[in-house]
Amino acid sequence: MQLARLKRFALSLPQTSVVKQWGECLVHKVAGKMFFLIALDGELVDGVTFKCTPEEFDELTDIDGITQAPYCAKRMWVRVGDLSVLSEQELQARIRRSYDLVVANLPKKTQAQLGKL
Repeated sequence: MQLARLKRFALSLPQTSVVKQWGECLVHKVAGKMFFLIALDGELVDGVTFKCTPEEFDELTDIDGITQAPYCAKRMWVRVGDLSVLSEQELQARIRRSYDLVVANLPKKTQAQLGKL
């Protein structure tokens, strides 16, 4: 999946923002909480990181090219180093799932503002 399409999809989710952090990483957030990260090598995607459930974590890390995300692995985050291991549709579904998991842990008032209650 191309960088432009990845960014466009992630930013299409309600009340999403993006900041450049940790060098060359585009960190996508909802209500200030990270849900998706794009690691860059210049203008090329060097990998993506997203949140998942414990069950999804086991399933995903069994796939070659997907590992525990460094620095946030204990929170059930995975890093996809080889984007070809997931179809574009599957990757979009995983990004959306990550967004939903993060929103579910936000305070009820914030969820209501996002239209999630």
